[in-house]
Amino acid sequence: MPAPVFEEFDPANDCECPGCVHWRRVGPYPLPGRFGGHPAARSVLVVAAAASAALAAGAPTAAAHGTPPAPHRPGVPGDGEPSTPQGAKSPLHGQGGTPVQGPVQTPPITRTEIINRAKVWVAAQVPYSMSLYWTDGYRQDCSGYVSMAWKLTGNEWTGSLDQFGTKITKEELQPGDMLLFHNPADPEKGSHVVLFGGWTDYTHTYYTAYEQTPPHARRQSTPYAYWSNSAKYVPYRYKGLVADPGAAGAEAGKAAGSYPGAAYFGPGADNKYVSLLGRMLVARGAGGYYPKGPGPVWGAADQRATQAFQRAQGWTGAAVDGLPGPGTWELLATGKGRNIKPAVTGTTTPASHGVPGYPGKNHFRPGATNDYVARLGRRLVEKGFGRFYPKGPDAVWDEADRRAVEAFQRTQGWRGGAADGYPGPETWRRLFL
Repeated sequence: MPAPVFEEFDPANDCECPGCVHWRRVGPYPLPGRFGGHPAARSVLVVAAAASAALAAGAPTAAAHGTPPAPHRPGVPGDGEPSTPQGAKSPLHGQGGTPVQGPVQTPPITRTEIINRAKVWVAAQVPYSMSLYWTDGYRQDCSGYVSMAWKLTGNEWTGSLDQFGTKITKEELQPGDMLLFHNPADPEKGSHVVLFGGWTDYTHTYYTAYEQTPPHARRQSTPYAYWSNSAKYVPYRYKGLVADPGAAGAEAGKAAGSYPGAAYFGPGADNKYVSLLGRMLVARGAGGYYPKGPGPVWGAADQRATQAFQRAQGWTGAAVDGLPGPGTWELLATGKGRNIKPAVTGTTTPASHGVPGYPGKNHFRPGATNDYVARLGRRLVEKGFGRFYPKGPDAVWDEADRRAVEAFQRTQGWRGGAADGYPGPETWRRLFL
């Protein structure tokens, strides 16, 4: 009887499974595929040879034990769906955090900020984990990654992320949108989510994907919609998306619609149009007026932000009343008109907390957009903390700024709450000595 023919394979020489790591350590040269370069492959060939000899000799017995399969090699481009399950829905920083009560919250954020936040984890090579939480409080798995990039108030999972977005088509995809596959029959099998970073060619067959998958966060060219289960991925757009400052305002216009009427704004107002107004104002440079972000209840921050936008148009007198009329609303919704200019800092800036130039902590909070943030970032780069800024500092406060400040504070010997990443008077003073 002729000997059976077995297919041989030559695995990549950088395989990270325990067997390959062992043989790279003990052997001076890697064995080629023909001689079983991978331990698992070598075992298969040994068993195959033994079986062949047994068949040729007419032996009635067979191998008593099968050879275990080679360990899965995660994280390699094109290796199929992630094999690690995701964690459950949880608050920031895990079970020790404080869950957000009430209805679903969609904090305002721009496309640019989403992608910049995604790049922070990629640059830091945040390790994949379904149970650990990164320093920003988000769980280190695929759904925690998208929760972080979208700046959600907690850690979601593939079974809940859809409620924060609106279904769109493939043709509508833009950077910052997500591609979601949730398998309700077995959530730990196949379920995955990635961020869309833009098409890589005009055929729209490949796109740049930002994702958290073993061994760590990555950015790579990916076939649409994904390596496996492609037909099951659904595109979504974040509901809290606002236009980038200076953009044409198409997204804001779609969300805003027509002017709802003066009755929806002013003292005592509590409705979705107040929230929408706040998000549009933040997109036009008013983030510094909202220490905690805009919400549905009308407050002094909404009025001051509206006045700042009205002044930016060159209006004066009664036209700057801080209440949005049809003209103010139209400019905000269409992205037209002038943006709010950041405050100008310099030697004439009044002192705060006894420190010249320090503007106060409210200028350094999530969503804040002002020149103090840009000035702080430039100084941190000068001090040697530029590695935290993938594209350089700007006027929008984000996780890159917080991590850079935290690193600077630690160089001062500070720990715990003294190194929280938010610049206080003493941090500011030492930075600008």
